[in-house]
Amino acid sequence: MAPSFDDPPVISRATITAAYSKRRKLMDDDHDHDHDHQQPLLPGLPDHIAQLCLHLVLPSTLYSVCHSWRRLIYSSTFPPFLSLYTLSGHNSRLQLSSFDPVSSKWSVVTPSTPDLRRVCLRHPSFIARNLPMQSISVAGNLVLLAGTSVDLLPALTHPLIFNPLSKTWSSGPPLSTPRRWCAAGVSRAAVVVASGISSHFSQTVARSVEKWVFREMDLFDEKREDSNGVWKKMRSLIDVKFSREAIDAVGCRGKLYMVNGKGACGKEGVVYDVSSDEWSPIQEGMLGGWRGPAAAMDEEMIYVVDEPKGVLRKYDDVMEVWVDVLEDEMLKGAEHIAASGGRVCVVRGGGVGILVVDVVSSPPRLWVVDTPAGQQVLGVHILPRMCPPEFQSPELS
Repeated sequence: MAPSFDDPPVISRATITAAYSKRRKLMDDDHDHDHDHQQPLLPGLPDHIAQLCLHLVLPSTLYSVCHSWRRLIYSSTFPPFLSLYTLSGHNSRLQLSSFDPVSSKWSVVTPSTPDLRRVCLRHPSFIARNLPMQSISVAGNLVLLAGTSVDLLPALTHPLIFNPLSKTWSSGPPLSTPRRWCAAGVSRAAVVVASGISSHFSQTVARSVEKWVFREMDLFDEKREDSNGVWKKMRSLIDVKFSREAIDAVGCRGKLYMVNGKGACGKEGVVYDVSSDEWSPIQEGMLGGWRGPAAAMDEEMIYVVDEPKGVLRKYDDVMEVWVDVLEDEMLKGAEHIAASGGRVCVVRGGGVGILVVDVVSSPPRLWVVDTPAGQQVLGVHILPRMCPPEFQSPELS
């Protein structure tokens, strides 16, 4: 079973405020309790036995009780809970941030990688829009695949990989054809880029497809940048109609679903079978309801936001219909989406604020995570939590 976000308590605003104040006080008093981590986790039990018991408790509960338990949930021996990660524009630069749902804190990922400086988010030729930054999540890692430079050229010659557990950046194998405004997605461990534009428009590039099989490496393997596979050319698209914009290729059950538009009409969709390297048309019912950002829940169920109507839907592949999950005014104008661990996270219109929908509960529940002031979210991911500096092991410092 995939890990999930801690359930938010269904309580009054006053209770939430009181609990938040108490939690802040605990955090401010950390320096007065350094001795706590030397105390046994549970009196009368060896720590390795106590951990087996505490693994059954929600991390948010452990966090609020005592400092030794707080330290435990960020240790390498405790299953990492999921956190939100955003790519956002800040002072015209790309910034990666993380929201820890247990501590309710945002943090900027530092150090960054110098390669991000090549990514241009705003350009005089595109006054009314941000230039897209294309990224995917694979095996608990964030992978940046395509962006645009200030010269309107592909900004990345190779994938940039961020591992949250080790808080390290590394490089994937160089792309045979760096590109921007492409279709990008992942199915299981297979990362795929298709179509797009290279240094100039070319029908060959606009129809081309490349696949890279991501391999998890040892966090401390210094040679991992040289041993993480190669890009392989795959069967080409039949036309160039997927090179007009940045497209999220949604991976579900061994296939990638691509749609080159989000409106009610004037769009096309294709399905790529990763194992057989074959393309086919998308189901008519699926294409008709694809009216906004889409993501797959742990590659098992596709969710889409009908952003003109403000409705979250999931696709029933047996009946070949979209089924309403939740309708809310705040979903109108949705821009980005991610799904994992029973939660669907939707970036609101304008890139400010993230709606979190618990699609496991009945009826589904919704709450809002405020984004840091001055940041416009350009992408959202759900990945394992990072470790705060105060709980970080010396070997990861």
